[in-house]
Amino acid sequence: MELFQLVNRIAVVTGAAGGFGAAIASILSNAGATVVLVDIDAGRTEALATEIQTRGKTATAACIDVTDPLAVASLAEQLVDEFPAIDILVNNAGISPESHLLHEIPLSDWEDVISTNLTSVFLCTRALMPHLLKSGGASVINISSIIGTSATDPRTLSQAGYAAAKAGVIALTKQTAADYGASGLRANAVVPGWHSGTRLGDRAGNFSNPVDQERLDRAIDARTPLRRQGTPEELAPLVLYLASDASAFVTGAVIHHDGGWSAV
Repeated sequence: MELFQLVNRIAVVTGAAGGFGAAIASILSNAGATVVLVDIDAGRTEALATEIQTRGKTATAACIDVTDPLAVASLAEQLVDEFPAIDILVNNAGISPESHLLHEIPLSDWEDVISTNLTSVFLCTRALMPHLLKSGGASVINISSIIGTSATDPRTLSQAGYAAAKAGVIALTKQTAADYGASGLRANAVVPGWHSGTRLGDRAGNFSNPVDQERLDRAIDARTPLRRQGTPEELAPLVLYLASDASAFVTGAVIHHDGGWSAV
């Protein structure tokens, strides 16, 4: 169990106020890491930091827009003043747009989802890389999606922009692993299938009413071998594994957490 301990390590988690982000931040802090919670939602982020602190753990809130290069650069400068190095970076921030066939996607939606789901991963990794390299064995964990590895039936859901962004996250992860492996830095991608309890669906307006949501849930469960959706709390231990010394020889990997979706 000592391999999973993160005492004296600094972890940065983006999208920390959402379902995945909050669960990831909580499990990393429980393992002993000092967690920097990065999210645009100040209220939720500060509340999570307080909740972690009440458990005797260490967390700070950094309320910024991770699509803003200047804000990300400023955060990196702030962190280098506070910590000798960054040991863990979890690029989790993401949004889910409305479901549209490709030719119906507004350009603004495309740009928004690419900026939030892919460009932010580049911006945060680039800005924090000098501090990650100081760790001597840092771990970068990027959250992709099953939609970035396989198409979906458009009668259920069609999000070409989201798919393109999440596929890009996988390619970016692999190149990061190749670029910095000789320096001891590891980079891996987690590919979640369908999980309940996240905030991604807040933006998917086509499924905003109970009837459509129930239809979507039935289709997802029928398509998933385990016949159910996952939860953020089930995904978080996989991130802990990748953040810890237990995965010391794992880099450039693309690990599915999808209830068997990718197996059929």
